[in-house]
Order: sequence, then C-alpha cells, then structure tokens
Amino acid sequence: MKEEMRVVMEVMEGMRKEMGTEKNTQANTNRFLLRYLDCKKICIQCHDNPDADALASGFALYRYYQSKGVSVRFIYAGQNQITKPNLLLMIKELEIPVEYVTELPDCDLLMTTDCQYGSGNVTKFEAKRIAMIDHHQCGLMQNEDSCIQSNLGSCATVVWSLLQAIDFDISNDIRLSTALYYGLYMDTSQFEEIYHPLDKDMRDYLKKDDQLLFRLMNTNLSLAELTIASTALTKRIYNGEHHFSVIPSEPCDPNILGIISDFVIQVEEIDVCVAFNYNTGGYKISVRSCIKEVQADELAEFICHGIGNGGGHLTKAGGFIAEKTYHEVYPDMPVDEFIYQKLKEYFESYTIIYAKDYELDRSSLKPYLKKKIPVGVTLATDFLHKGTPVLIRTLEGDVNLVVEDDLYFMIGVEGEVYPIRREKFEKTYRFVDEDARINMEYAPTVRNNIDGEVYQLIERMRTCVARGTTKIYARELEGNVKIFTVWDEQKYYRGRTGDFLVMRDDDIHDIYIVQRDIFFQTYEECEG
Repeated sequence: MKEEMRVVMEVMEGMRKEMGTEKNTQANTNRFLLRYLDCKKICIQCHDNPDADALASGFALYRYYQSKGVSVRFIYAGQNQITKPNLLLMIKELEIPVEYVTELPDCDLLMTTDCQYGSGNVTKFEAKRIAMIDHHQCGLMQNEDSCIQSNLGSCATVVWSLLQAIDFDISNDIRLSTALYYGLYMDTSQFEEIYHPLDKDMRDYLKKDDQLLFRLMNTNLSLAELTIASTALTKRIYNGEHHFSVIPSEPCDPNILGIISDFVIQVEEIDVCVAFNYNTGGYKISVRSCIKEVQADELAEFICHGIGNGGGHLTKAGGFIAEKTYHEVYPDMPVDEFIYQKLKEYFESYTIIYAKDYELDRSSLKPYLKKKIPVGVTLATDFLHKGTPVLIRTLEGDVNLVVEDDLYFMIGVEGEVYPIRREKFEKTYRFVDEDARINMEYAPTVRNNIDGEVYQLIERMRTCVARGTTKIYARELEGNVKIFTVWDEQKYYRGRTGDFLVMRDDDIHDIYIVQRDIFFQTYEECEG
C-alpha cells in the first residue's frame, strides 16, 4: 500500500508541475519534514488539553525525527493535565512519550502539531524557530515553515501523508499505526465526518491493534455524560411532515453526540436526526439518516455551509458551526431553531428523480455534442475479473460497482470517474495516440473489495476523444436535484442550481448530472 500511495503522490506532483503551479507545490509540501533534519534538538508541541488526534500526530512526528537521530521531545502545556480515561489508556498502551511542561525545553525548533502557534488553544512559548503542522482553518499568514491542510479530517492524516511522501515506513509499527487510526477515528466523530480521499486511504491502509482499539472506543462515556445523554433525549424536537428530529444537548465530548444520534435514529417515526451542542468556539452537530433519499454527509454540509464545515458518510456525518460567524449571520436566531429551519429547507429544496422510471420532456432540453477533448478510459477486465465488487474512489466520493465484461471507467477533464458500457463507449468515443488533458487534485483509484488491492486508474488508462456523433440533451437546473441513476438505484447524485441535467439521445433513461464547470469544458451546443 505504501508503494501505491507513493505513486499517487508522484503523479499528483507531476500534474501540478505541468499546470505551472510552482507556488506552494505538492513537491514542496511532500518534503516538508526533511527541512528540519539539520536541527539537533526538536520539541513537538500539541495543543493544551490534548485529544487523540493531537497525541497521534505528535507521536508520529516524534518517531520520525527520533529515527533520524534527532534529539526530540513531545510536550503539551496549559492549565490541566490529561485525565480522560481513553487518552490515558492510549498513552500507556501505545507508549506515547508525551510530557506535561510549564516551560519550553531547550530546542533548536519548536514544531506545533494539531494547532497553530499563537492560537488561543495552545500555550505560547518563545522559540528560536517555529514550524506548524495542522488541519484546522489557518488563522495566520502561512509561510514555508507551515503545513496546514484544512481539507483533511485529522492532523494524523496530514502527518501520515507527509511520511508516505518521504517513504518513512510505518507498516511494521503497530503502535504508531494504531495511534494514527485512532486519532482519525476520534477527530472525525467515529469516521462520521471523513470525506477526503486521503482520510479514507489512511483509514483503509493502516494496520492496527483491533483489541486495543475496541478498548479505547469503549472507554469514552462517564456517568456524568450518561446523564447528559439521557437529558438530551427528553428535549428532542420532532417534525412529523418530514420525519426528522433535532436534539439539543449540554456541552460534552463530541463523541457523546454520536451516541445520542445513534439512539434516536432507531425510532420508527424518525428518518433523519441532528444532535447538537455548544463546543469550544462553536456548535458541534451529529447527523444520522436511515433513508436513501437523504445522505447524512450532504445534510451536514448543507447545515454548516457558509458558517462552518461538515461531512462524513451516507448514514453518519457531523459538522461544526463557528460561533462568531454564526452570530454575525444569524444574530437573533437560537441555534436549535436555526437547525430545525435548515432541515425543513433541505427537505423542501430538492426534486428527486428516479432515472429508471423517469421521462424527461425533450422540448425543455437543448441538444449538445461532446467536444473532442482527450480524456482517459480503461476497461475494467484489463486488471479485474468479471464479478469482482469494486470501490471507485475519487475526490467527489466513493462509487461501488461489480465488474462486468463490458464495463469501462471513464476519467474526465477534472479527474471525475464514471462507468460506461462498451456499446455506448464505442458509439461515443474512439482511441487516440495522445495524452489525456486531465487536471485533478486527487488521482482516482479502484479497490478490489475482495482482497483489498488498490489500482491507480491513471496508470492503466488509454486516451480517447469523442467521435462527435452521439448527441445528448440537457438543460440548466433551476433548482437542486437528486437523481438515482440506472447505474446505482441506491445512491443519488446531486445537482445544484446552475449544473446541468443530461439525457443521452440513444437512451432516455440514461439521465445524469454534469457539474456546470465540467459541462462547459466538455460539451458544445449543436443543431437539433
């Protein structure tokens, strides 16, 4: 798996160079940890009141620099020392050498992890040289000594990706692997808020001590927190029209919200629920859905849009609403009322299309042809056996399919991946001997769900261009749409206002969504 990730990093680096993105390139980011090997003494500092992610990311950095012969210490400060039972167990069983200090030990470099130097959640020590590694929104001006990737779910993922890029092998270090896994698990509310491909890759690739993880995952709830959970259940707000519930809770560990929402979603009359409470700097939400028409990750994103961030899985997700931003935008609205109204708005703002039984009114559509832009394609059976269940991982999300003889994977101009049958492919495209024009942030992969082997699609793709003969009909969306395609009747694809609803001329039920920017890159209007 390490070799596969190295290939992904190299490909992404090469593509960025070709696009001329010299500033803050992936290559520079990948070599971030190497810059400090000339330091004789390094102190790694995580934020005050450390959580599992802070401990995991600091532990990984400690192990790396220790292996390079650097004198390194891992510290934290603040008013309180660690007391949570799961963290004490984590430190003990994984042998994490974290120290509580009131003064900064002598060092050539202070490297903060899971926090940013000078921020309110970390004790500020004067230091000769400072570096930062974090995954939270950047509150300071970044420079060459900062590596802040706020699109990732945990700082553990940031550090893991940096270690992968410089070939630091952790595959045989079960303690470190377990720490990183648990850090991601806890910082994404038990993987509810995991949505970036790198987060998913780390989760899937790491070896771990399952027995210890089971103990850690079941050492979270105190008697006081049990009382908080039971009180929250009595304060639930229910909407009978759309079958959703909002559950306000007193402040508590974010994972307790997950326990509350897990319980509520089991109620027969409730299809969707959102538990929330105040957390440092804002409001934490935990989202659940048990119907295919509502994806929990999308709902979390919808609630937090513009005032925070949210994401996760189809059935479980979470998010954070920034307190300052919220009160600037909604100065007079209580948070429980806001969440309730956002849920109503969500349910009432989408049209649902089941493509298998749906017929579009062609008179409302315009005809288009695909532009002859070189894109990528690979035949699934070139590297997978017929009948193999696979997961296609892209930046847009995961897609599950079963390999068939005529299944192709198309790779579009922005790295988007979509399936196509041989008959339609041969009608629509022809192979060419030139390079595909693909600009992607994350190189898409296909994983064999039987043996776990991962394949890089860009390594196996050929180049093709549209023949310019297959017509599609499309119209710009005037509202939000969810569409269950004939390819996947269990998972919808969403289109927002301004995206395009598309139907193939030769198959009226092959209906799908094309994002607005991709549509104009790949289609041109033609005669009807």
